[in-house]
Amino acid sequence: MISFIIALLALVAGYFFYGKLVEKVFGPDDRPTPAVSKADGVDYIVLPGWKVFMIQFLNIAGTGPIFGAIMGAWYGPVAYLWIVLGCIFAGAVHDYLCGMLSMRHGGAGLPELVGAYLGQPTKRVMLVFSVLLLMMVGVVFVYSPAIILHGIWGSKLFWIVVIFAYYIIATMLPVDKVIGKVYPLFAFSLIFMALALLVGLLIKQPAIPELWGNLAQTNLNDYPAWLGREKFVGNNPVFPCLFITIACGAISGFHATQSPLMARCLKSERLARPVFYGSMITEGLVALIWASASSYFFYYGGWREVVPADVIAQFNDQVQGEGGKSLIQFFTAPGVVQYVCSGWLGLFGGILAILGVVAAPITSGDTAFRSARLIIASAIGVEQRNIVKRLAISLPMFAIAMLLLVWQMENPDGFNTIWQYFGWGNQTLSVFTLWAITVYLARNGKPYVISLIPALFMTTVCSTFLFVSPHGFNALLSTLGLSAIPLTVGYALGFVSLAVAIIWFCLWLTADRKAKSN
Repeated sequence: MISFIIALLALVAGYFFYGKLVEKVFGPDDRPTPAVSKADGVDYIVLPGWKVFMIQFLNIAGTGPIFGAIMGAWYGPVAYLWIVLGCIFAGAVHDYLCGMLSMRHGGAGLPELVGAYLGQPTKRVMLVFSVLLLMMVGVVFVYSPAIILHGIWGSKLFWIVVIFAYYIIATMLPVDKVIGKVYPLFAFSLIFMALALLVGLLIKQPAIPELWGNLAQTNLNDYPAWLGREKFVGNNPVFPCLFITIACGAISGFHATQSPLMARCLKSERLARPVFYGSMITEGLVALIWASASSYFFYYGGWREVVPADVIAQFNDQVQGEGGKSLIQFFTAPGVVQYVCSGWLGLFGGILAILGVVAAPITSGDTAFRSARLIIASAIGVEQRNIVKRLAISLPMFAIAMLLLVWQMENPDGFNTIWQYFGWGNQTLSVFTLWAITVYLARNGKPYVISLIPALFMTTVCSTFLFVSPHGFNALLSTLGLSAIPLTVGYALGFVSLAVAIIWFCLWLTADRKAKSN
């Protein structure tokens, strides 16, 4: 628990100290914001600062800092390091500077920002890439809540129709009609759930792994082999897979599509640090709490305390048979949420769990579609005051999303396939955003190192993932009946990508400075 407490305090300190430094680097001022200068009553609307914070937090969070942290904790307490360092020095910097750039460019979306600093060809790639990613978010966050709600009442098809109907309404209506009224309530529920679990952890004080401890010795299950960590890490090496698994809670490219939404609702640039940097730090706190709850569940053996007896019996029966599932394989992230919340917080905790694993992804899904609508509208030059014009973009978008959803439902491994590509695509999006931010800072004579280091790191992570993960190029090689890329070769290729990125940036910076001096 000591590592956990230190990590919590480090995140809070990061907001007050490093967040202040990043704010000083950019330099917010009192110029009119897009919410004031471009007010249209639909997407550009001044909202109270606290409400913008709550909406931004829920937009970027969803179930990301919950499910990702639960799975990331399987690697051990190294997950704490990534959440803290990633959140302070990469994720919060990414979100804050993206939001500020959007405000300085009239509320521009991500493709426009990337085009302004990385060129029009990159903008066109980002336009397609970001819309596809946002649609994958929407589709993933239709199906997973529908499965959970189906277990309570009704059919999956019924809930899919209901959720899609809500998406259409929320995407079409002005931001203050549904999102501005409902989201703060859901955000409060998500934060309250995390705080309640934090109190539970502090009261129980379980013996969970410490950063300086022996990880094998902290596996307190009756039969340590039941955990299944060795096989999991063997198939998904810590580098780079940990940094893909824990995205929300450390750094997530999806946030760059959401920050412009709230950049259109802020009355003052000086509110940007608490809204953008602060919501990312809050998400990191939620991720830390869930990573610790996961350590309690899997390493401490807390599953024996919170899982119903009949489910424990099912696990015990199958784990001893041929091809039995380990704890990591048997208990899914949504299941851990439900068991821990219900076990620690009772009926009220069960309700919070439903809000966490149902409402949170649904709210992320509807803002994903809203972002896609605005990105497409900006790309083709269609203003969005008129509801008919909003429909003209939204209906074809939802039709394509429905086709993708049908494929996902018909394909036995459809959900996992979409989720895997979403995970890599999500972090790749952050790479483009960080490079655009770095170019902006360099061109304006500001300390660009604050985004350059995260940009180089995430470039290496995403490149290496393609070479060493079974879900990257190795999946294609397997389909063709060819041998997988050896691990050492994959890592070497990843670091070649790092070298290429460094050389590219140095050449660009030299050319840019030479052009300015002439």
